[in-house]
Amino acid sequence: MVTEACKKNHITVNGQVAKPSKEVFPTDKITFRKDQITQIITVLEIPPNRVGAKLVDMYRKDETPAEAFQHLELLKLSKAHYRKTGDGRPTKKDRRDLDEFGNETNDNEAE
Repeated sequence: MVTEACKKNHITVNGQVAKPSKEVFPTDKITFRKDQITQIITVLEIPPNRVGAKLVDMYRKDETPAEAFQHLELLKLSKAHYRKTGDGRPTKKDRRDLDEFGNETNDNEAE
């Protein structure tokens, strides 16, 4: 999976596009896009042997801005707001609920 991302030029190391065989060193910054977030990882140290997934965080530092994760949460909420595809046309009750919602916002603006 990572090899394919490298071949498609989706991963950069220190601002340069990385090939799958690119060797990384401590203090290198790795940038990639995952789940609609551009993530930045700094290599703190190279482990002497393979380590389990729980221990990987000891060797890297996540420098992804918090705003990126907040933006992802907003995207998830906005997608939940809309009707699912295949639900068909809104029912009469759905339309009335929308009208009431629109009138509530207009009433608040008048005050």
